Amino acid sequence: MSIEFLLTAFVVCLAPGIGVVYTLSVTLGQGLRGGLWAAFGCSVATLAHMAVAMAGLAAVLHSSAVLFQAVKYAGVAYLMWMAWGTLRGTGGLQISAAAPQPVVQIVRRGILLNLLNPKLPMFFMAFLPQFMAPTDGTGVMLGLGLAFAGMTFAVFVGYAMLAASGRQAVLGRPAVMAWMRRAFAASFAALGLRLALERA
Repeated sequence: MSIEFLLTAFVVCLAPGIGVVYTLSVTLGQGLRGGLWAAFGCSVATLAHMAVAMAGLAAVLHSSAVLFQAVKYAGVAYLMWMAWGTLRGTGGLQISAAAPQPVVQIVRRGILLNLLNPKLPMFFMAFLPQFMAPTDGTGVMLGLGLAFAGMTFAVFVGYAMLAASGRQAVLGRPAVMAWMRRAFAASFAALGLRLALERA
């Protein structure tokens, strides 16, 4: 496994996206424990997308406009629902000190958010082969995919720890919390809009 792959994967994972926004919002609302479980859920979804790509289903998804659109708009609807819930400050998405949410609920939301992004399996189909030789088999792709999932989890854990370190200072300022809630709601809405505009 080349250093080029690891560096590229790190940069890709570091870029703010659905998983990062979700991990940060859960950490601020639930603390580090919740943020770690959110990171785990998002990473599990990455493994699922890798499996889809390895099975060749990404090519099917890419060739079926109807299937792509169905998955895409389900993801858009879910992101908009997350944005509304965050803006209202309800449930597990409230950006304020709250009673601990069930681990299953946190993980399930993280998985759903990433599973409903039809671009991820196609990303794997386009990204991983760049670091493979023509003679490499599925074992090499599996190794690269697992390394990418591991990098995703590590980066998200870093984001969770960063958010947890300043959580008490943020929670003690109602005005800051209100702006944080609006910022996360806007982030979810913007990600939903970007996904809606994606082409197969």
